[in-house]
Amino acid sequence: MNLVNLHTFLKIVETGNLVRASVALNVTQSTVTARLKQLEEELGQLLLHRHKTGVALTNPGHKLKTYAEVMMGLWRQIRLDVSLPKEIDGICNLGCEHDLWGSLGREVRGRIIDLKMPTLLSIIPGDAVALDKMLATRMIEAAITYTPMASSGRTVRTVAKENLVLFSNRPETSARADPLYIFVDLGEKFRAAHTAAYSDAGVAKISYGSPGWAIDHILRYGGSAYLPEQLAEPYLQRGELFKVPDTPIFDREIYFVMLSDESKVWQRISPLIDALQATVQDAK
Repeated sequence: MNLVNLHTFLKIVETGNLVRASVALNVTQSTVTARLKQLEEELGQLLLHRHKTGVALTNPGHKLKTYAEVMMGLWRQIRLDVSLPKEIDGICNLGCEHDLWGSLGREVRGRIIDLKMPTLLSIIPGDAVALDKMLATRMIEAAITYTPMASSGRTVRTVAKENLVLFSNRPETSARADPLYIFVDLGEKFRAAHTAAYSDAGVAKISYGSPGWAIDHILRYGGSAYLPEQLAEPYLQRGELFKVPDTPIFDREIYFVMLSDESKVWQRISPLIDALQATVQDAK
């Protein structure tokens, strides 16, 4: 199978039509058309429906897109691996949840620099769903996440736990009847524990799926919310947030998920995981 044709197919899907794909690839539209036709003839399937406003994937096209992304990703990896300088022993593509990297990023980044690892480390952000897909398609070899994502062919290790504490922008805030309370969805375990602890409380009028968004809301409009303690710590030090006393403290796990057959990756990344654990311990 011609990788150029696969790349052209993905570029058509990405740009939405053959004209924009030809501009992006710096080739003529007839060349793009010819490459797509060759690919369809080779597979014996119509891959794209063409219409005036652009293109739409057929069912075979949807299936091919997934495989094409994996194949092109592997090809990029091969090109990088074979062209590495002698002092570099390989590449590790590491996924990390947005909120998790935001709370630990500066410390971990500093520790990575201090380790002077002979490995090229590529850190890719994403939510749990995106990271799970990237692991499944081998776009990444490992992920730091709040979701265990256990499945066949993966190794899951609990790295640490972080405290979830009730914070407010006001020094004196009611622990159970704050009209400005914001619910932050911090995972299934938190939802269950929160419901049990606050079974007599009302329903929050505003909720967020990201603690970072909740902090932004609180700083702009006021309010209180359960937040990862380490994420809120800088705001606490500046007097922008305050811990609400006499309230339950919850926790959630941080996981490291790795493809089980990537033993070399584990050797490369284990110092980073040790650094992550040390970062969490130092913050307590």
